[in-house]
Amino acid sequence: MERLTSHREFVAVLKGRRRAARNDIVVHFLVRDDSHTGAVAPQARRMGLAVSKSVGNAVTRNAVKRRFRVLARRHEELLPAGCDVVMRAMPSARDAAFDSLDEQVASAFRAVARKAAQAR
Repeated sequence: MERLTSHREFVAVLKGRRRAARNDIVVHFLVRDDSHTGAVAPQARRMGLAVSKSVGNAVTRNAVKRRFRVLARRHEELLPAGCDVVMRAMPSARDAAFDSLDEQVASAFRAVARKAAQAR
């Protein structure tokens, strides 16, 4: 899974106002259209992370980000092709068990796929 790298890409996903929320995570998403021409392959799935200071200190935030990256790679195939997601951690994510986060990410990604299919 590729990464969202610029502020413009993050803002585009967040302004789309499409999301799937769970207890410890909120997944904002945007499915790019087929006319997208740029440096990104049209079918590539891209991810960005938003982990605020309310989650904890830098060590804690980085641990949460590492968990999210692993989980996103594990469930990447659930997302539609050409989908950009921003995974936002709620403060409770710092204390959540890995198995709980695993289920939440899978559930949120399934919801993203369902909502994207309905929008088409």
